[in-house]
Amino acid sequence: MIRLKNEKEIAGIRKSCHALADLFREVVPQVKVGMSTKDIDDLCVDFIKKIGGKPAWYREGFPGAACISVNNEVIHGIPSKKKIIEDGDIVSLDIGIDLDGYISDSTHTVMVGNVKPEYKRLVKATREALAAGIAACVVGNRIRDISNAVNDVAFGKYGYGVVYDFCGHGVGLDVHEDPSVPNCPQGGPNPRIQAGMVLAIEPMINIGTADVAVQDDDWTIVTADGKWSCHEEHTVAVFADHTEVLTACDDLIC
Repeated sequence: MIRLKNEKEIAGIRKSCHALADLFREVVPQVKVGMSTKDIDDLCVDFIKKIGGKPAWYREGFPGAACISVNNEVIHGIPSKKKIIEDGDIVSLDIGIDLDGYISDSTHTVMVGNVKPEYKRLVKATREALAAGIAACVVGNRIRDISNAVNDVAFGKYGYGVVYDFCGHGVGLDVHEDPSVPNCPQGGPNPRIQAGMVLAIEPMINIGTADVAVQDDDWTIVTADGKWSCHEEHTVAVFADHTEVLTACDDLIC
């Protein structure tokens, strides 16, 4: 069931999303060569505690405040003291905050040090795909319009693999809500976009195949062919006359 949010609920979700944008502004500049992914997660935990929130992923049993996925990891990378960031890595930080019961969700991929042009292009394409998906998220369109917009950029323009096994979703009162928001055209429900929807739009784009595999930890998702992947995400709220990017942080450099 799709839960349309009222004005009070959107205000609470907006507050959580703005806090998450502030977290990215604080944490992203600190991501450096030689850090472990656990070091990054600790920064996220400290920030969330400081504002009186809780890591949203704890609701689903994930062992970290941030899903930190490096290079060929697509999503759900578990923070680890053993995983050290190296020069040239791309590091996706997927973070949510539970603030007074309202959930925010956003992902930014950080390019660390001397990233090769082919991977810079992947990050650029994923950000373009996200922007296209958000532009298609307006009252009167359907969810599949978002999927088509993302796919037209990532696959149509750049020729990349668009992950189909995982997708965006409703968010705000829980971590994962209806509707699902695929990143490429699929069958199944295709509801019309309505005022009051709050959605997490999140392209997961691979240089090679769109196929993915689950690691032995039962969380980390990697590309099936070992090639690199990028993940970008915003939470948006739909109004009758516009769509607001609640997690926007346009001044962020990553």
